[in-house]
Parts: sequence; C-alpha cells; structure tokens
Amino acid sequence: MKRLKLFPKIFLYTLAIMLFIVVISHGLIYLLAPQMQLALTTRDNIVVSINEARFVTEAVAKALPVSLGCSLLISLVCSLLFSKAVTDPIKKISASTGKMMKLDRVASCPVCSKDEIGILAQNVNKLYSNLLSTIEHLEQEKVNVQDMERAKVDFLRAASHELKTPVTALNATLENMVLGVGKYQDYAVYLPECKEMVEQLSGMIQEILETSKLNLTAESPARVDLSELLTELCEPYQLIATAHQLTFSLYLPEQCPAVLPVGPFSKAVSNIVANAVAYTEAGKAVSVYMDGDRLIIENECEPIPESEVSRLFEPFYRPDFSRSREDGGNGLGLYIVDTLLKSMNIPYSFEPLETLLGMRFTISIQPYIRKT
Repeated sequence: MKRLKLFPKIFLYTLAIMLFIVVISHGLIYLLAPQMQLALTTRDNIVVSINEARFVTEAVAKALPVSLGCSLLISLVCSLLFSKAVTDPIKKISASTGKMMKLDRVASCPVCSKDEIGILAQNVNKLYSNLLSTIEHLEQEKVNVQDMERAKVDFLRAASHELKTPVTALNATLENMVLGVGKYQDYAVYLPECKEMVEQLSGMIQEILETSKLNLTAESPARVDLSELLTELCEPYQLIATAHQLTFSLYLPEQCPAVLPVGPFSKAVSNIVANAVAYTEAGKAVSVYMDGDRLIIENECEPIPESEVSRLFEPFYRPDFSRSREDGGNGLGLYIVDTLLKSMNIPYSFEPLETLLGMRFTISIQPYIRKT
C-alpha cells in the first residue's frame, strides 16, 4: 500500500477534523433549534412569539444545505492553507538536505521563521557547516599525510643512495687490505682512514635517524625569553667563528618574550647559524639580529644562484661549491630547518643580500612574540 505524502496527509486530517466540527455543530443546531422560542417583530413593532417547532424545523432545514455548503468550502480552503503553511518549510528543508547529501557546498535551509521549524532549519545549517569544515579538515589531513609519506619515501631513497657511496668505499678499502693488494698492505695508513670512514658513516646514520623522527613528536609551546635563548644558542658558534677568524655579531633586544616550541625552534636556528658559520670564509662576517618580529641571520659569502636556493632544502642535496669543501656536511642541515619551520607554521626566506656579497635567512616569528 502506497503511503500518502505529508501534504495530502495533513490536508485530509485537517479537513476531517473541520468537517467533523461542522457536522456536529449543524446537527446540534438542527436538534436544539426547535426547542427554542423565537421572537419576530412586525412592521408595527409588535413582537410576536413563535413557539411552534414545525416552523423552526422548516427554517433550519432550508438554511442547513447552504450553511453546510459554505462550511464545507471554508473547511476546504482553510485545510489547504493550513497544510501548505505547515508543509512548505518542511519541503524546503527536505530539498536542502537532499542537496546536502550530495555535499553541495552552497546548500542551506532557507527557512527563517522563529518557530520550531525555523530552529530546526538553523540547526541543520549549523550541522552541515560543521560537516563541511570537518570534511575539509580531513581532506587537508589526507593531503598532508600523503605528502609526508611521499617525503619519507624520497628521504629514505636519498638516504640509501648517500650511504651506498661511503659503504662501497669502505668495503673496497677493507677488501684490498685483506687481500694485501699493493699499497693497501700498509695498515698503519689505511686503518685510520677506515676508522674515519666508519665515524663519518656513524655520524651520517645518527643524523638520518634524528631527521626521520622530526615529524613523529610535537612539542608544546612554552614561554621563553627569545633574547636569552638566542644568546645561549649562538655562544658556541661565536667561539667557532673566532677560531676560524670570522666576525660574529649578535644584536638582540634586552627582552623578547615569546611562546613557541623551544626544542624544534632551537634546532632550526642552530642549523641555520651553523650553516652560516661553516660557509663563511676567514675575514668575513656573520650577523644575527632581530628586526621587529623577524629573526635574521646573515653571512658574507658568494651569493648562491637562485636556481640552487630552493634545492638546498632537499635532503642530501649539496651543490658543487659545497662538495669541494672538507666540511661540506651531508646535505641534511637545511632540510631539517625546512621541516621544523614548516611543522611550526613559521614562514621563512633565504635570499642574497642587496648591498654586500652574502646570504640572508629571515624567519618571521610574529605569531609567537608576546608584547610586554
């Protein structure tokens, strides 16, 4: 059996109730009217009392069809208007929820009444808005997870490639020493070299392990004096700079209160300063200072070509000018900086200086600074 829709159902219910009232009221009139005494006024203002039930019954019988017809028509119109007033907002909500099921982002319930149906429409709109926000958040999280997985695969692939070269060299050296091939018979020379290779491999593996854990833990922000923190971070690099005949300048305000993840931020800044000191030649300068809400690290050196700057933040990437240096590193320093700063949503830039020959690393820490 087919079920009635809401509009005809409400219409029939309302019409039935009104017809019931009409029938009962007319039945009562037909039964009770003959029992009443009627008074008529003639042209001479003479009041005549009519007490005959027959006359009353005939009068009621003549008026009853007209009254019933008018009542029926009024009942039909009132039932139609009432049913439409009740079902129209519900139809709008139903149509809107149908669009919402298809995740139409502009769908909303256009009911603005102040009654329960209006409150229902508002609640549906709020619920749908929260649902869309949750979906967008989940989609963004999905993209982030995919990017992290892709970056992890690329990192492991690059790590395996980087480890392959020194392992192959170490294996070849040891094999030649075991076989006593030519100059490799001189253990006093090649054993220290093998030891140095092992130490380099150990350091590289340790840094690879630390890098692989960067996205596994999240540190809660803590209140810290940025000036004091930067002074402590830069102290060992000032000693290294002095030993290499570099000028190391540190300009910081007396106090700079901030709330940030101290561990990741310290690691990122340490890597930047270490990179600046490592790639500055004797007689040149390294500067660390605050400019408003920006932390700036500058060093005098040959400007890096623009085509190379973006690639410096890739894991294990070392441009030609760094490969020729003895302390060229393993290409993870700036990759770690990029990963940490992005995890903290801290924007940065790395670009050549405008006036001198050198590079400038700028970190925008405005969201983390607290005004005193």
